[in-house]
Amino acid sequence: MPSAEETKSKKRVHVLDLQKGMYVAELDRPWVETPFMFQGFEIRDQEQIDQLKKHCEYVYIDVEQGVDFVPKAHATGAMIRSRALEERDKRIASEVRKLAEADRAKPSRRPYDDETSFEDELVTAKKIESEARDTMRAAMEDVSKGKTVDLEAANRAVDRMVESIVRNPDALVCLSQLKDVNEYTALHSIRSGIIALAFGRHLALSKEELKVVGKGALLHDVGMARLPTEILEKTSGLTVNEFQTMTNHVKWGLEIISNSGGLPSGAMEMIEQHHERADGTGYPGHRRAQGISPAGSIGSIVDVYDAITSDRTYSGGLSPEDALKRMYEWRKKDFNAQMVEEFIKCMGIFPIGSLVELSTGAIGVVVTINRARRLKPKVALVLTANRSPFKHRFIADLSEERPGQDELKIKRVLPTGTYGINPMDHIVQL
Repeated sequence: MPSAEETKSKKRVHVLDLQKGMYVAELDRPWVETPFMFQGFEIRDQEQIDQLKKHCEYVYIDVEQGVDFVPKAHATGAMIRSRALEERDKRIASEVRKLAEADRAKPSRRPYDDETSFEDELVTAKKIESEARDTMRAAMEDVSKGKTVDLEAANRAVDRMVESIVRNPDALVCLSQLKDVNEYTALHSIRSGIIALAFGRHLALSKEELKVVGKGALLHDVGMARLPTEILEKTSGLTVNEFQTMTNHVKWGLEIISNSGGLPSGAMEMIEQHHERADGTGYPGHRRAQGISPAGSIGSIVDVYDAITSDRTYSGGLSPEDALKRMYEWRKKDFNAQMVEEFIKCMGIFPIGSLVELSTGAIGVVVTINRARRLKPKVALVLTANRSPFKHRFIADLSEERPGQDELKIKRVLPTGTYGINPMDHIVQL
């Protein structure tokens, strides 16, 4: 079975097998970390192929927009490379699923226990997330007008987020699934803050450490508000000069926060280092693995995870499972490998709000995770196998034994909006 990333129109192709006329729809790494001017383009010359070889091992082509790739029609090497990519994908998928089920590394302090149920915490979390939105919208607007940031308001928002995450992280993480392509920057900051706090809780950081992580993640992209509108809202890729201008958001963010009164060193490190990469190819300091602080590592992981799972004006987001598979591939080149593996254990591949297809063919929404068996969450069933709505609301607990029946499993994660389903419509009914 092809991964959720590979649809009927998309095929994964090794860069050695690229040809003129193929339409490159996805890379094996984030577009923003490459010099390509467009998120999706037709290969017109050998120079583009040579550039792709420098930055990627494989890409996804869209066969409906360009030349198809049929391995058996090429030399033996193409068949071998194609099969090798398929085998590696299966291996990575298996390893990621095992990690998602594995116990966390033993933390240095006692792990947190849930204090409230998901359903009870969701009521409070909605208010906290809404207030955080207002805070970040105001912050981004102030920066765009040349003003400083109200750090007291940001600190209050983070304090409330920390308390909610400590009580039960699932509610805010669920709300982080709310995404608006037209309000990416502010909401990306909030989602990054939520995910960073959930990860910090998983790592058993103290409440004070969580507050530092939350402040850094919430404000990590505040410098983006200084970018010219034509760059910030551009629907195609950036030119080399535009990309260079965009990288200045890190420097600007540090200046803005310093002029606003400053934050603890860990939070400043997150702002400064969230685009650094373990192999030294990041920016602005081209730091290598040991030169990136723990806060910087957390910042880079949550920033990339949210970016690649979010719909943008130029591309759709990946499912959580596919995103974690990509990050697992990149873990030694781009990130702290051990930290990525713990992140996979923290997030799981079926977070609350995931739209999924079950082994029976039914379609549902993950409404509650199972911390003991993370591949066995509770799923609100929405459509039957023949795609007709269920007459009555029914929650399937995948961890329950089904005597005489096949084990109920999640077959695959579907993109949000498939079959016109908005997962949040089913979450709010809880």
